[in-house]
Amino acid sequence: MAYTDDALYGTARRWRSYLAPPFLLDDYIPRYQLLSPQDIVEKRAEAEKHLRNCNLCPRLCGVNRYEKTGVCLIGAKTVTVNTIAPHFGEEPCLQGTNGSGSVFMSGCNLRCVFCQNHDIAHQRNGFELTPEELAQWYIKLQEFGNVHNINIVTPEHVVPQVALSILHARELGLRIPIVYNTSAYDSLDSIKLMDGLVDIYLPDFKLWENSSSKRLLKADNYTEAAKESIKAMHDQVGDLCFTPDGIAQKGVLVRHLVMPGKEDEGEKIVKWLAENVSKDLFIHIMEQYHPDAHVGKGKPSSAKSGPVEPGRTPSSKKVADKVRYSEINRPVSDEEMSTVKKAAKEAGLWRFVEAAEHGGFNL
Repeated sequence: MAYTDDALYGTARRWRSYLAPPFLLDDYIPRYQLLSPQDIVEKRAEAEKHLRNCNLCPRLCGVNRYEKTGVCLIGAKTVTVNTIAPHFGEEPCLQGTNGSGSVFMSGCNLRCVFCQNHDIAHQRNGFELTPEELAQWYIKLQEFGNVHNINIVTPEHVVPQVALSILHARELGLRIPIVYNTSAYDSLDSIKLMDGLVDIYLPDFKLWENSSSKRLLKADNYTEAAKESIKAMHDQVGDLCFTPDGIAQKGVLVRHLVMPGKEDEGEKIVKWLAENVSKDLFIHIMEQYHPDAHVGKGKPSSAKSGPVEPGRTPSSKKVADKVRYSEINRPVSDEEMSTVKKAAKEAGLWRFVEAAEHGGFNL
């Protein structure tokens, strides 16, 4: 088959439009490396201030965490960490060939009834580390794990300690990007504190309706908080950018976990993202949902008392005659996934965590 010069030029031009800057970087210096001495002093002071009157998430507990804890049940001097290791379960642009240096924080400011890490988030299993000790682990991940980034998972409730750990790790020689892996239930004060410290924001925009978030996340104002925080994240670091090896270096990657029966909320989320954040936003529409934590568990209720035979006493036994959160007690369907993906494309989003239709990468 013969090709004309015009056809070949047109093909090359289309490929350049997908792979050219601004989404492709020659190299990258992490943002925390660019902080001035004055910036560092101010960040440290701001972190201490937040811990003495906690406003790190939209719950606004207002407690002095040196003296007592709020909803997250984590104090001020340390963080509780469950797992620190190279992780190969993230998006390809984050895990690469060597893994993402994941640090799974225990505790959470949400109480998602379907939480797939509920033994970590709800039960706070793990070990205590100071910010300085945490920084040393970052260095171990970099030097011995050769990971592509430091991926701090569920940091919303320990932002000051995380900020202090990054500043200390900078002094120890950290030189890879920081990933802020969040439920998006962040306060604007938290996102401001992380400005200059985080390279990649990885928020999960979960639900749209307040009735759903109140029931399933145990948070009344989740949607507004997520909208505000994701816009603030994008204002700081922009759309996701890569070096030529295909590894993300800076920007926002939004996740949306499609929930059974909630595809209409997913449609609203992707439309809002396209219209209010960026049509060039990198997005992962996820199908990993499965019933977990409290979903599908027996719902106890008092047994009805019938006639009592002589010599016997009424039973006080509880019976599980219903299951909790039955409306999401199933996997998500292919049709629900397709509905959200179609809505995203119709809204103008085009950079997805999946094979690109043009045969290259969605860089």
